[in-house]
Amino acid sequence: MSLKSQLLKGILEGCILSIISREPTYGYELSVKLQEFGLDDVSEGSIYPILLRLQKEALIQGDMKKSEFGPKRKYYDLTNEGQEALKEFIHHWQAIKQPVNTIIEKGGKRE
Repeated sequence: MSLKSQLLKGILEGCILSIISREPTYGYELSVKLQEFGLDDVSEGSIYPILLRLQKEALIQGDMKKSEFGPKRKYYDLTNEGQEALKEFIHHWQAIKQPVNTIIEKGGKRE
């Protein structure tokens, strides 16, 4: 597994929760949205196992709904637990984002 894949694996769940928090979303749509944000390496094949895990953990729920095009699709929405998990992810992300950026920018040298 590449370093990029390892890093992405740790944050992809939070990204998916964030997208779903805005509106009910189906699997392929998640893949497209992630790619629109620049996460081109994320395939549908990596999204569905995460969706299954999030559903088992009761962070999201899926409902089959009519599609304007083709068969019904399973749309995912956050549960209350999912909203809390997203808040926690954002809190932890904010706590590590700035220090990591600072280390990268300064090469580990403190001023």
